Amino acid sequence: MTISLEALRRCSIAVDLGAARTRVYLRRTGLIVDEPTVAAVNTHTGGLIAVGALAERMTGRTPEHIRVVRPVSNGTVVDIDMAQRMLRLLLGNKLRRAWRRRPLVSAAVCVQHDADPLARRAAVETLTGIGAKRVELVDTLIAAAVGCGLPVERPEATMIVVCGAATTQVAVLSLGSIVAAERVPVGGETVDHAVVQYLRNEHALMLPSQAVRPLQLLLKNSADGAPAPPSTEVHGRDVATGLARTVRIDVGSVRSAIRTPLTGVLDAIGTVLRRCPPDLVADLADRGIMLAGGSAVLPGFDTMLREATGMPLNIADHPDVCAVEGLGAMLDGKVQPLLLDAMVS
Repeated sequence: MTISLEALRRCSIAVDLGAARTRVYLRRTGLIVDEPTVAAVNTHTGGLIAVGALAERMTGRTPEHIRVVRPVSNGTVVDIDMAQRMLRLLLGNKLRRAWRRRPLVSAAVCVQHDADPLARRAAVETLTGIGAKRVELVDTLIAAAVGCGLPVERPEATMIVVCGAATTQVAVLSLGSIVAAERVPVGGETVDHAVVQYLRNEHALMLPSQAVRPLQLLLKNSADGAPAPPSTEVHGRDVATGLARTVRIDVGSVRSAIRTPLTGVLDAIGTVLRRCPPDLVADLADRGIMLAGGSAVLPGFDTMLREATGMPLNIADHPDVCAVEGLGAMLDGKVQPLLLDAMVS
């Protein structure tokens, strides 16, 4: 981690290109961009109509000549040109003023653990296309652990579970490096799909994409012990007739439906623990698991992990921005490596 920290201190910006949101951290300034990774394109002219939150609100509501696209899928940039155009609009004058004094800068970007060479190259080309002279790649797991305040540089085990929109990454870290890690294709989008499928199969109702998040918020409140009604009304489109219809659903049944896809995360945790030395596993029995990522607040997710593993579980204060905040801390020099003096015979 020492070499990485030395290189990162020369970087000016840190970028977290996620499947759900894009975040940019400017050195000694803080978070300057936190917007959905979405762009709306005019198919006739090829021009961008909107990016970020405005483009996300257009999802499912556009005429034929407007297409809403997501340049990042499963944590990987799949459309480099669109990602560059989206970043330029999101940054606007915020970065141009900073780069005017020093036009050639270095940038740091988060990449998924064990990302293939094509995914790494796509991340590098995306940032060099908007003006970065050099791009440093940082594992999302290490960046998120730093952002959560975990002592990753010490000779003791820390376990982090980063729940993204498309994937969940699990890792045990020690001495600034990853001891064991696993990635599973389960995330917030998987849970959204489970909710939509449940309503389609049980109630023959097509749920609008914009209605999934409010329903999850209701489930989260009931899972946290807050007073919540046993049932709620959901508006959607009838599968058979295509007409608008309202049904009353049981909140508990929906919560049970979304627990099924989340069991893949439990398997990943078990795999990682089996790969770790016994001494590190003993540390985790006391320290527990840190939950981070934008999907860390999924309803009942923390309770399920706590019951299945029997270990303490903590959710980061700001789980959605842990990765970019960790990168920012490295850029600002707030993270110091553990210095080990060589033994002299």
